[in-house]
This record gives sequence, C-alpha cells and structure tokens, in this order.
Amino acid sequence: MSPLAFSVCELSQIWLPVIKSGRVTDAVYLDLALQGAFAEHQVMLQKLSLKRRVVIVLVRQPEDLDKCDALIIPGGESTTIALLARLAGLLEPLRDFLKTKPVWGTCAGAILLARAVEGAKKGGQELLGGISIAIERNGFGSQVESFEAPLEVEGLRESNKPFHGIFIRAPVVLSLNPGPTDPPIQIISRISTSLLPAGQTAVPSDEDDTDPRDPRTIVALRQGIHLLTTFHPELTKDDRFHEYFVRECVLPTLSRAPSPV
Repeated sequence: MSPLAFSVCELSQIWLPVIKSGRVTDAVYLDLALQGAFAEHQVMLQKLSLKRRVVIVLVRQPEDLDKCDALIIPGGESTTIALLARLAGLLEPLRDFLKTKPVWGTCAGAILLARAVEGAKKGGQELLGGISIAIERNGFGSQVESFEAPLEVEGLRESNKPFHGIFIRAPVVLSLNPGPTDPPIQIISRISTSLLPAGQTAVPSDEDDTDPRDPRTIVALRQGIHLLTTFHPELTKDDRFHEYFVRECVLPTLSRAPSPV
C-alpha cells in the first residue's frame, strides 16, 4: 500500500498541511492552516494507528485540493482565515471542496462551516458554509472566559471515557436550520446549561442539564460527511476525535469512490 503524503503549502503567510495519496484505498486529509492551531492537528493525525506511513511534502496552489480527500479547518481567527483564503485564491475552491468531500471545523473552523454567523467583526464574515447552522462568534466570551469541561461524546472509541473539552473564545451554536434536501444533523456532544455564557437565559431544563431543547448546549455535531466542534480536540493528548473523523466521515467516502483506471 502506498504511503500517505503529508503536505505543507506556503503562500506568503498561508500554510496548507495536507495528507494525500494517489490510491482510493488510502485515507487522505487536508489540514487547512491559513492561521491557527494547524501544527497540533498534524501531530494528532500522525499519532493515529493507521496502516499507512505519513510523509511531509509541499503543495503551493489551490488546484492541489483536487489531490485531497478530506479537510480540517483549525481553530484560530475565523476572519483572518477567511481573508487569507481569499487572498490566496482558495475561498471558492474550498467551497467546491465542501460539496463532495469531508470537512471538520474546530472553533474558528466551526464558524467558517456555518451558514450564518452573529457577532462578526465590522465588515462582516465570509463563510464557507456546508453545515446548516447559525453560530455566534466568540459566543462564550473573551480569552479570559475560556474554560475546560469533561464531555460525553457519542460514537468515540471508549465512549464511556469523557473527552477533555478545551473552549477558547469558543463559538456558540444558536440554531439548527437543515433544509428539506440537507442531510440530517446528528448531535454528538453537549455541555451543561450551567456552562453557558453568563447573562444568557437558559431554556428550562427539567432534569437534564444538557437540555436538547437548547441548541447552545451543542458543542459537537455532524451533518452528512462534515464534522463540527466548537472546542479544540487538537490541544489535548487524546486522538479519539481525529480517529472518529477518519473512521466515520473520511473512510466511508473513500470506500464509495470509483477504482482508479
């Protein structure tokens, strides 16, 4: 089996770490690192127990997206990531990529994957879309209001073991808005209403403090082949979210891909 190639694209201040391969039997990832915690995602991907060797190579143009089978958009500053993507000529290619290939957005990446955003900077916020939600930028507050919390996560390996969620200026999911032709949205993890931003009124939660009636408690969700987390799995030492993305979102799309001629 041919090795994976882990690629890095340098375009001025833009880096696109990519894992790619020429065989449909190999898992292929792109870690979009225009700005943010891309190096941490690299480390996590390289930690996974794959039957494939990871190699570092360079990619320098948007057309290289055609060689990749999945994308991770890291945490960072969503407005900066969008601006750098536009300057590099990557914004539209990334939107096209989303239409057919798996994408995972963490924190700022989650904002870019949303179809609507509140709390954007003056001048607005360009989005990639792809997941049918509205989200609030910095919804949990400023840097000093960052927090950590144990999370119960559906579908992870060793799912009875809590995942350590790290929330840094995290966005808040405001609403789920799937259209009639959109894939259903699957909620993977919620937090307690007690951790919602101060000053916001929570929906009365009866006995369940991760109340399913309040979308703001959602911190991880999946829609079709796309994954969204409002926190930073890459800043932990736990690779289970990265393994989940590969297993549940990426590999099934490769198994459906046509065989090479």
